[in-house]
Amino acid sequence: MEPTRITAPHLLKVQKELSNREPIFHRPELGTSREDLLAMTEEGFWEVGATGRRYSREFIINTLIERYNKHEEDIWETSDFYCQEIAENNYLLTYTFVQPKITTRRTTLWRRVADGWKIVYHQGTVIK
Repeated sequence: MEPTRITAPHLLKVQKELSNREPIFHRPELGTSREDLLAMTEEGFWEVGATGRRYSREFIINTLIERYNKHEEDIWETSDFYCQEIAENNYLLTYTFVQPKITTRRTTLWRRVADGWKIVYHQGTVIK
């Protein structure tokens, strides 16, 4: 019933680069300041959360700064990465994200820009 999802060989390098940045906003080594978060997201970034609600870039950044200031342990694992090029320099990365109390399927739309990668859109769907 599930689709066959095998990343094309020419996209494996891109998949590795992007999977090293996922799960987005759970990798403090990539930055936790407002400036870092603004730099890693497109101006028009938005997200659909696991609840189905839509969230703006500003809301997400404010929420993340609060989370980072709490310095709580963040336990997670990722698997099942799949990468597709959907337009020139635009890539859809999907994967499974497991936390102690929730498992979600994640989708991030990434754009390659002159100075690296920008997140355009993100969605998480609860599967258990």
